[in-house]
Amino acid sequence: MEYEAVIGLEVHAQLLTDSKIFCGCSTRFGGEPNTQTCPVCLGMPGVLPVLNRKVVEYALRTAVALNCRIAEKSVFARKNYFYPDLPKGYQISMYERPLAEDGFIEIHLGEGKKRIGITRIHMEEDAGKLVHSGDFARADFSYVDLNRTGVPLMEIVSEPDLRAAEEAAEYMRQLRNILVYLGVCDGNMQEGSLRCDANVSVMPRGAKKFGIRAELKNMNSFRNIQRALAYEIERQIKVVESGGEVVQETRLWDEQMGKTSGMRGKEEAHDYRYFPDPDLIPLMVDEDWIGRVRKSLPELPGRKKDRFIKQYNIPEYDAGVLTQDRDLADYFEAVIKAGAQAKWTSNWMMSEVLRELNQAEKSAADCPVRPEALAGLYQLIEKGIISAKIAKSVFMEMYQNGKSAEQVVKEQGLTQVSDDSAIRKMIEEAIQENPKQVAEYLGGKDKMLGFFVGQVMKKSQGKANPQMVNQILAEALKKLREGK
Repeated sequence: MEYEAVIGLEVHAQLLTDSKIFCGCSTRFGGEPNTQTCPVCLGMPGVLPVLNRKVVEYALRTAVALNCRIAEKSVFARKNYFYPDLPKGYQISMYERPLAEDGFIEIHLGEGKKRIGITRIHMEEDAGKLVHSGDFARADFSYVDLNRTGVPLMEIVSEPDLRAAEEAAEYMRQLRNILVYLGVCDGNMQEGSLRCDANVSVMPRGAKKFGIRAELKNMNSFRNIQRALAYEIERQIKVVESGGEVVQETRLWDEQMGKTSGMRGKEEAHDYRYFPDPDLIPLMVDEDWIGRVRKSLPELPGRKKDRFIKQYNIPEYDAGVLTQDRDLADYFEAVIKAGAQAKWTSNWMMSEVLRELNQAEKSAADCPVRPEALAGLYQLIEKGIISAKIAKSVFMEMYQNGKSAEQVVKEQGLTQVSDDSAIRKMIEEAIQENPKQVAEYLGGKDKMLGFFVGQVMKKSQGKANPQMVNQILAEALKKLREGK
């Protein structure tokens, strides 16, 4: 029997505000433990939360970008559970009346697209962090850091529309790109500012009833999301085919072992005893507010990709890579605006620029070669001052030392040789010095033309104009063959 997976993702995005959702404490990552707390986020008696307006603005930006229906009235609720990193004994979240519902995102799959529904978007506060010493199951000591308590989160819940691990990873990539473009989340999965839980089940292909689901946690990269889901899908299929039943539970992904393992039974909504938070009034959002948010949105990656293909006539793959990061897309257009040709810019960025940025783990915004400087390099090639081959070494010097292309070419004497008489002289020398190869060419071995081009380029130290070399050399060898 063939099976198919049913996957829904719950994504928690930490919002890029300076202060927490209900108090003025800093959200800065990496502070000394328990130094970014106050009576409000610690849940001390007699304190009252005050909603951070920017948190709402960021959630609204996301809801509009993901095509959601935004509620005129939404309500914060208390989600009750007891854990050492939750000092109040409850989390302020949303339940029956979330901020937004019924949205969608389109993901690119090969040649086509697939629409994935968004069930809901709501705001909530983060919990603290437990640090265990020794083995996780038998820790000698556990420490709690409450700096993260009260940090604003936005939870984005998808419909169970995903049918493969690869689809889920692609959904996460595109959702992350949108959040980063919007400026609401930095998308850093390693630091936990973008986290994903997955609900996954299997069922016979074509069936209508979903199987029993398990929830996967602890996936901190696109690769791990895909690996964890692929493993869990295979595990559940084996359980079903052996006559067993999948248990509804929460499972942890172990990156080192490459497998999932049971953590606890999966809670249901009634286990959390939700009720409206009496300290927070309902949130009211009118059409004017939504309209202002809509007008403030930037061009999003999907639309930008389509525009790049049409406006700059570059391949879909190139456009996809260049628009996956807002800084990279802005850099690309800045180079073109400074005078470079679009296809050349695309090729150069896909190879030379991205190679160096990836090795240095830098963003395009931090590239030491500014867009105007890269356009200057293009102009030198276009004018025939340097060859494309020499341009690569010039770029490396520009990247390492921050110099302009003109400065590097002048200092290193790299100007391309385009003097007709000088090139003819080097060709004559190459022919005279290689009589054996000349004989092979005259004997019909046309591939020897490449050998002579190499000899001339070697004599010129790579500076000879390659188009002129090929043209003049072909004429010279043709005359030899014709006996002239």
